[in-house]
Amino acid sequence: MTTHPYLHHGLTILHARLQSPRTSAALSGPPRPFLTISRETCAGATTLGRHLLPMLDAHLGEEGRSWMFLDKDLIQQALHLQHLPERLADYLPEDRLSEIKGLLGEIVGLHPSLWELEHRVAEAIHRFAELGRVIISGRAAHLITRDLSGGIHLRLVAPLDSRISRARQMHGTDQQQATAFIRASDQARERHMQTTYEQDIADPHAYDLVINTERIPTATAAHLVLTTLQERIAALTPVV
Repeated sequence: MTTHPYLHHGLTILHARLQSPRTSAALSGPPRPFLTISRETCAGATTLGRHLLPMLDAHLGEEGRSWMFLDKDLIQQALHLQHLPERLADYLPEDRLSEIKGLLGEIVGLHPSLWELEHRVAEAIHRFAELGRVIISGRAAHLITRDLSGGIHLRLVAPLDSRISRARQMHGTDQQQATAFIRASDQARERHMQTTYEQDIADPHAYDLVINTERIPTATAAHLVLTTLQERIAALTPVV
């Protein structure tokens, strides 16, 4: 796992939050806010998520309960919550290679079936959203949590040329390598959504907001998301 400061902060929050027992009383009251982010590869989900954290803490925070960002670096915690080895994250079928590895692992009995792994991770993601004050990136979170009223579901897109340029900067690769990486990653996510949930990841009707990050700066997108989430929570909170 990476060692970014936001990751350590997120892990501290997550571990403390999961110490609380899951009871109906603990989850009662006004809807708990959360955000899911679906994204095209290199459309800026991590950048936006980190930008949003201090804004959400300032405007939708709660004393002793900071917002956290659950992304690929924290998905192991979903497995931990389900009492599964964190190494099983390697077998979750986000790409063809992992799917093949996962099927081989099933055959020789190294881990539960892929279906069971997906189901357990989905349960953990739903739990995180129930607890609220979390940004969940990827993993079909917008579908897994659609029964929870306090969430806003966001899709980030950008033109291919723009995403290739970002990939080259992030990974230090050439045009051909960056293009291949983006196309393979996009296709893997599309395939995973279709085979696991029978849904089109690009369907705009599945989201509350679709933002083109080439046209909309990160700061503007963050304010738009914050305002939308504030309005959602206000509409769902009973007037006393």
